[in-house]
Amino acid sequence: MLRIRRKIWGIAALVICAALEGGGQTASGGATSPSPQAPTLAPQAVPTPQPSAPVSEKSSVPSSAPTPATEMTGSQPSGASGPPTISLQQALVLAAKNEPSYASAVADKGIAGADRTIARSVLLPQVKYENQMIYTEPSRLVHDSVVPSTAAQTPRFIANNAVHEYISQGVVSETVGLDLVAAYRKTSAAAIVAQAKLEIARRGLVVTVVKRYYDVLAMQRRLVVAQQAAQEAQRFFDLTGKLEQGREVAHADVVKARIQQQQRQRELADATAEDEKARLELGVLLFPDPRSPYALDPKLNAAPALPTREEFEVTAAKNNPDLRVAISSLRAAQQDVTAARAGFLPDLSLEYGYGIDAAQFAVNSTDGYRNLGYAITGTLNIPVWDWFATPAKIKQSKLRRTQAQVELTAAQRQLIANIEEAYTEARTALASMNSLDESEKDAAESLHLTDLRYRAGEATVLEVVDAESTMVTAQNARVDGAVRYAVALSNLQTLTGNLPQ
Repeated sequence: MLRIRRKIWGIAALVICAALEGGGQTASGGATSPSPQAPTLAPQAVPTPQPSAPVSEKSSVPSSAPTPATEMTGSQPSGASGPPTISLQQALVLAAKNEPSYASAVADKGIAGADRTIARSVLLPQVKYENQMIYTEPSRLVHDSVVPSTAAQTPRFIANNAVHEYISQGVVSETVGLDLVAAYRKTSAAAIVAQAKLEIARRGLVVTVVKRYYDVLAMQRRLVVAQQAAQEAQRFFDLTGKLEQGREVAHADVVKARIQQQQRQRELADATAEDEKARLELGVLLFPDPRSPYALDPKLNAAPALPTREEFEVTAAKNNPDLRVAISSLRAAQQDVTAARAGFLPDLSLEYGYGIDAAQFAVNSTDGYRNLGYAITGTLNIPVWDWFATPAKIKQSKLRRTQAQVELTAAQRQLIANIEEAYTEARTALASMNSLDESEKDAAESLHLTDLRYRAGEATVLEVVDAESTMVTAQNARVDGAVRYAVALSNLQTLTGNLPQ
């Protein structure tokens, strides 16, 4: 009799469910299935677990049936008193201010720019205004203690011009040499290298921020999945208890349901801890205090479509920072060779001075001569012998140039491989999204039908538990797939020197 009664209840439940589903299809007007689109990963509003309401044995659809992740589009509530909402672009700006290695790359770029300015200044005429007073003891005879008069005084040191000497001149000097030109070109190439290395540091920072940003979104969604699974396990535990009271199931079903409910509670606690850990790891990059509260912008969850491979290859060939570093390093090595060869050539120095160099600090002397005038000095230094130091420098610079050429070809090969690998990863992740969406929907439907069969006495408790586990696995796989595509697309964009949007 009990089995016949459970059969009748099961048939009634199926009839009611079919009627409800038929009405829903009529109301929808025969809407077609949505077309495949780019994955979305929205942070869901985390519901507070509530004790499940009593479930009637005749109800056809469980009130707490899990909703597929693709249908949940919860958003972060906004409010003046709530935590700040941070977009991905804002997160990148905040991380650039707080990340030490990126700050070091910024400092290196500034230093390289200053070095280039210094090297350029050496090529340009130098202007200075010299002012000097020199006093030298007057000379006198050995046995004569009388100091001669001022007009007859001569300095004791023959290198000095007068006892009182006043110098006030404006001096313009210029040095011409091939080594100075090569040094300037080298610093210019080094500045380009520093700029490219800054881009590499920025790229690494972007990859880290994007990964942690989407990890937080994923952990928030996993927390929602864990809470839904805990509620479903609690509901099923309550259901088995009621069925046991009606002597419709064995006590073993209640024990199995309780084990499942305890497991889901532990998974919920783990998901809560993982969510807090992900938030702290992102907070370390964004705030002085990583415990600062914040919310993520749900508008950035729709990942853009995947461009063609040819577009990425063309952009990467122009803007890839690794390639720019290798090219600029080769140019700097070539200038090293030029500077080393300049050691065989002479250097020319010119100096022009205008002012006074006289015994009086005046334009005209006391005897009627004019002190104000100019002087020109030219110096030509011709290298003759340096004990093979210049050939050794040339050999060193050629070895560095050869090494830079090898590094450039290696960077080109690595860029091709990186683009191929990153594009394949992004394309595979995007292709798997449709399958993950279908798996999640199928898992939800399987859980619903298995629950109905269990109520009708046609399914065992193990089948229900297995359906619940399958549902949780499918939802988490959907979350992981969305994160995988977002991170893969960001990695592919950074290879081209672009900032992920």
